[in-house]
Amino acid sequence: MGDTIIRTATVVKNTGSHYLLSELPLWKPFSAVTRGRLRLKGSASTNPVAVGDCVEYSASADAGGGHGGDAVILSVLPRKNYIIRRSANLSRQCHVIAANIDTAYLIVTLDSPQTKWPFIDRFLVTCEAYKIPVTIILNKTDLYREDADLAALKGRFHEVYGSAGYAVMDVSVLTGEGVDGLREKCNRGGISMFSGISGVGKSSLIKAIDPALDPRTSEISDKYRQGRHTTTFYEIYPLCGGGFIIDTPGIRGFGLVDIDREEISTYFPEMLRVSDNCRYKPCTHTHEPGCAVLDAVGSGSISQERYMSYLGMLEDEGKYR
Repeated sequence: MGDTIIRTATVVKNTGSHYLLSELPLWKPFSAVTRGRLRLKGSASTNPVAVGDCVEYSASADAGGGHGGDAVILSVLPRKNYIIRRSANLSRQCHVIAANIDTAYLIVTLDSPQTKWPFIDRFLVTCEAYKIPVTIILNKTDLYREDADLAALKGRFHEVYGSAGYAVMDVSVLTGEGVDGLREKCNRGGISMFSGISGVGKSSLIKAIDPALDPRTSEISDKYRQGRHTTTFYEIYPLCGGGFIIDTPGIRGFGLVDIDREEISTYFPEMLRVSDNCRYKPCTHTHEPGCAVLDAVGSGSISQERYMSYLGMLEDEGKYR
């Protein structure tokens, strides 16, 4: 029997109990398992090993290029960043969606299905807190030209998030609008993560970016106007032009994790820009006289939509204590 060797690789698929690893940028996935209960120091997440994690693993040196049988994950190396959420109905449990992300793309739709703005803001706050660059993809934009109300909503969406400091890209798989630009960004290398609620078109968008890939897609449920869950596992796909994409299952709820009440406003870039001018410090930006954030909301330079999301997070924060 050959000697055991220790190597490092990236987790490229997580089924919950088994994993696929690859020594990126080399794309040659092989299976791996954990032995016993692997824990991360200071982590209370339900999944100590996440897609995108760099891990140390052991394998037999005499078979399959060092991958004879299942490799065994020994430890998770320090993460440069990760995105984590608290389950809406499991207030004490949290889940790491992915780790070591170069860019997060939040895929949203304004209809069929509708992505709620508080969900978007929770996602963005989490990206800010964990230092993940994020771009918003407004998908299915061909639909918005056919409806005056949706066209107006699209304009408002760009106004709100553009003024907050976020890049918003209009994309349509049906017409091809924005697909080339998104492909170019993803092909620059590194790991991009696509996320959003079910039915916003993540898998179809990945296939449009690289037709060689075939993530599973599904139609929208007419009964509930929500997407059916099609992506079952968290998985990395290699792009033929370079770079990698993490496809994630649709997310229904997004609770904040390990963000103190006093910190929340600092993860709203438009609030952070003016908060030094508040008369009192610390300032909750809810009732204090001389609050620069409240003044900015009153003048319209901070949107009512984003401010209401902020108040909702302050209220929700107490539920998880």
